[in-house]
Amino acid sequence: MSFTPFLFFDGNCEEAIDFYAEILGADEVVKTSFAEAPPEAGMPPDARVMYSHIRIGDHMLMASDILPGQSYAPQASVHVTHYAKDAKDGRAKFARLAEGGEILMDYQETFFAYGFGTCKDRFGTHWMIMIAKEEE
Repeated sequence: MSFTPFLFFDGNCEEAIDFYAEILGADEVVKTSFAEAPPEAGMPPDARVMYSHIRIGDHMLMASDILPGQSYAPQASVHVTHYAKDAKDGRAKFARLAEGGEILMDYQETFFAYGFGTCKDRFGTHWMIMIAKEEE
């Protein structure tokens, strides 16, 4: 059994999921818009993303846009953790995710990790990028 994060966006899910797929090296990217839903589903004929995911090996990150008119707050109290291949890979991914966002804790070696940092990306998603000392 596993847990899969499901992120919500307000009209920029496609941009965000493509950004994450590029940075994290996704093996698979799936996107379906509300307009692609069957008519009987009653979804708005909107280009917003109804469902998407990226897959990296056995792991997935799922995402969707909210329906137009729904209230929205970015993922403020949740951080998505990504374990990098090594400290150099972690530093590169962290730097890309932090572009246009906010660094909360600069990527650095800690007592528990060869590399660890937290940031909020330009889409409002919080990330923890790390390479734990027992992983390398």
